[in-house]
Amino acid sequence: MNHRHSRSAIQVGTREAGFTLIEVLVAALVLGLGLLGLAGLQVMSLRNNQSAHFRSVATQAAYDMVDRMRANRIGLADGNYHNVVASADDCVASACTPLQMAGYDFAQWSNHLAADLPLGTGTVCRDGTPETADCDGQGSAYAVRISWDDDRSGAVDANDPAFVTSFQP
Repeated sequence: MNHRHSRSAIQVGTREAGFTLIEVLVAALVLGLGLLGLAGLQVMSLRNNQSAHFRSVATQAAYDMVDRMRANRIGLADGNYHNVVASADDCVASACTPLQMAGYDFAQWSNHLAADLPLGTGTVCRDGTPETADCDGQGSAYAVRISWDDDRSGAVDANDPAFVTSFQP
């Protein structure tokens, strides 16, 4: 009688060992899915962090241009910064006119944007509606607009953000 009881215990133990293997496989599958979800969250976090960095760079660059414009009061009063074109003049090595200084400032600023932002570009204009930066030349406010390829699609489009700030001299 003792013998029958021990054989039955061995058979039950064999079935339980197979069931435990299935439990381990299910647990590994759940753990794998959890780790995959965690990796996805990490990638999203890094993408958002990079986007926040680009916004910080754009904000700092816009205020840099505003400071350059305020430092060139004569050039600003003459309207030289409205739709300004980059200049090859070196205003550090030699004296420049206010118009040349505006072109120099814009060239330095544009180089900075191109180096620090993916496909970074900027415009400066006297604008009646600074939020859109349509550069209509009306009004007393200046608008500084910076665009970049935030989603790394290879082009600056409607899906990419832009930073716009305006000020009145």
